[in-house]
Amino acid sequence: MRAAAGFLRAIRTRRGERRAGDGAMPLVPAASISGRALVTVIAIMTFLAGLTAGAAQLVFAASSEWRSSVATEITIQVRPVTGRNVDQDVARAAALARATDGVEAVRAYTREESERLLEPWLGSGLAFDELPIPRLVVVKLQEGRSADLASLRKALSDQVRNAVLDDHRVWTQRLAAMAHSIVLLALGVLVLVLVATSLTVAFATRGAMAGNRDIIEVLHFVGASDGYIADEFQRHFLRLGLEGGALGGGAAVLFFVVAQIGAGSWTATPGGDQIEALFGGFVLEGMGYLAVVVVAVCVALLTGLVSRRTVRRTLRTIA
Repeated sequence: MRAAAGFLRAIRTRRGERRAGDGAMPLVPAASISGRALVTVIAIMTFLAGLTAGAAQLVFAASSEWRSSVATEITIQVRPVTGRNVDQDVARAAALARATDGVEAVRAYTREESERLLEPWLGSGLAFDELPIPRLVVVKLQEGRSADLASLRKALSDQVRNAVLDDHRVWTQRLAAMAHSIVLLALGVLVLVLVATSLTVAFATRGAMAGNRDIIEVLHFVGASDGYIADEFQRHFLRLGLEGGALGGGAAVLFFVVAQIGAGSWTATPGGDQIEALFGGFVLEGMGYLAVVVVAVCVALLTGLVSRRTVRRTLRTIA
């Protein structure tokens, strides 16, 4: 009876507020400490999920660039051998490559250029005169046309025995496997973040229902349906989800924008070169930003759906 009397007083209060033009009092308080805490948690989860989705997009795009560039080039490695003129062997290998069908351009590296390729690993200022440094011939293939690499490989083995043709198939397969593994790992992390968000929302919904249990029981007493009560909670938690998703998604977008601006200062450092090799120019394209927005929207929708489902399950136990 006390609960019923309290509920009737609440109805009268809401009617008075409605007449005054302030709007009706919601079943779940719109602003509370628990609500602000839940917004913070959802924002953090959305931020982590957005970073995961954006990073996966960056790696996938960089991998596509690697594979496309590797697929259009092959290299011929000419090893110095005692008793043979390596310059003549390089020239012969380049000529054989130019005569192969499907080849667009051929560039033979000089000894100085080959030595500079080793400086990132061995350092500069070293004397390479006594080292048998291989010479490289870079062959660019025509796009949309299959090159006759079998005949080129046979011609090299017959005429330039110290030359080895590398078509980068192993590297292409490794890059594809690495990119797919990273994307799958990102999807796994994204699923874990969504599951953690769902559990957080479910606990918060049960706490809100426990705090309003008397009002819920009176609503049942006066004939309110489970759908009406679930709608009230769903609207409340959907609003919290949209607020937290907007904050977390905006923070993730801002992170990638700042990272893209700061990437220019990293390229001159050794660590920056490695980051650029892995993520490209650290430029998140439109699809990447779209993925972050989709993640934020999914988190908000998931918040509302989990809240509604939790309310219905809890109401069955109360009934």
